[in-house]
Amino acid sequence: MWGGVYNKILFKYFIIKRNKLGIKLGFSIPLNVFDSGLSIAHIGPIIVNGGAKIGKNCRIHVGVNIGTKAGFEHDAPILGDNIYIGPGAKLFGKIHIADNIAIGANAVVNKSFAETGISIAGVPAKKISNKGTKNIIKLNK
Repeated sequence: MWGGVYNKILFKYFIIKRNKLGIKLGFSIPLNVFDSGLSIAHIGPIIVNGGAKIGKNCRIHVGVNIGTKAGFEHDAPILGDNIYIGPGAKLFGKIHIADNIAIGANAVVNKSFAETGISIAGVPAKKISNKGTKNIIKLNK
């Protein structure tokens, strides 16, 4: 009996602690959105919608917003593994981003990119090279 009550209190404590740290650091990142290997490069505002799904080894910078299309609460992006998201990038809507893609600084990504290993940038984002994340993200082996 006491184990269940203790676990509930402990869970609420950690939720409150996460929320306080989020406010202090400028992060709004819900639970279970990112897979393993998340790397946050700097302290600063990062906003992620709870419906987004991001794969393994994502490196994300300050000023990034991953959200839904206006008026569509559950249409959030799905990103593959080994994604680099540059400072100020905005990703929104029901889009799919393939593995090993580098997203440039201040890019606005509002459409899907199915080709793996490319770099995208611009407003709106478009393919700019075939470099991808090969020399950007160091994979844990």
